[in-house]
Amino acid sequence: MDRDEAREIKLQLADFARDLAERAGTDATASAAGAPGEDTAAAQAVRAPTLALGLAPREGGGYGIAVRYRLGVPAARSIARRVASEAGPVVDVRRTGRIRPLARTGGTGPRPPVVTAQAAGETGRVRPLRPGVSIAHVDVTAGTLGAFVLVGDVLHALSNFHVLAGSPRAKVGDAVVQPGPADGGRAPADQVGTLAATVPLAPGRTATVDAAIALLDDPEVNLDYPVGRITTTAVALGGEVVGKIGRTTAVTAGRVTAIELDDVVVGYGEGLGALRFDDQIEVESTGTGPFSRGGDSGSLVYREDGVALGLLFAGSETGGENGTGLTYVNPIDTVLAALDARLAV
Repeated sequence: MDRDEAREIKLQLADFARDLAERAGTDATASAAGAPGEDTAAAQAVRAPTLALGLAPREGGGYGIAVRYRLGVPAARSIARRVASEAGPVVDVRRTGRIRPLARTGGTGPRPPVVTAQAAGETGRVRPLRPGVSIAHVDVTAGTLGAFVLVGDVLHALSNFHVLAGSPRAKVGDAVVQPGPADGGRAPADQVGTLAATVPLAPGRTATVDAAIALLDDPEVNLDYPVGRITTTAVALGGEVVGKIGRTTAVTAGRVTAIELDDVVVGYGEGLGALRFDDQIEVESTGTGPFSRGGDSGSLVYREDGVALGLLFAGSETGGENGTGLTYVNPIDTVLAALDARLAV
């Protein structure tokens, strides 16, 4: 089926899945009756989004429905089966595992960056700055500098909110260091800029991007690393072969396995809790290892021809063709629009 048909079916299935979750929540409440507090907890656990639904590219063209669920969520597997049966033969069902941001900001939710000695990417001090290096807010561990962008005519570094800000307590003007603190970066010696703007994340609010920018102290940067200057963007259509360069896994290759994924629940831990994201891109590795690991947050994801598709922000440790996890990516045009920015040329 074409994209418009797949979108319509996805909307219908989302309503169906919500109805199933509501019924399961009601059953959970009834079964917990008589145990103080347990009825509310059980109902809320089931009524939280149990499935992510999107569009899955099909060989030969067209789309099926992407159904993603995670074990550990009450009734998720049975609801996924019911939804898949309703969707018919053009369905791609996958278990994702727990999805978390790929840099620790405090608490126990996000995946911590891989220790410096085991990272394949650039964890040291790099000047001039270039994409793929370790960077972070002075109170965060470490993430990745994804790209350079212009706001007006002023150069900034682009990464995730949970990399360059870390929490709602962060303020414009806070120090940003390279490398990130987990890799030995300290202010003021390693400061490269200051937090300039964020797209806020808040509990209970559906998000589309996890993004922030830092105003750079020195505009002398390397715009051409690692695949030449990336100056254009495109909307992911599904099936694209993509790459990224990150602080932890360096250059990796993958394939877009789903687009327009709604209800992707990402666990941010203390402070923000579990946040829901709509209109996300899913990527699986095409190599023997993972496409991303902890510390790769903020990496720019680009097509083989050097066109930017998205900003990497989260992943799971299981799932995907080779079992090494799935990666989740914000559409780059949505990121840039939210920050009133454009890729530097």
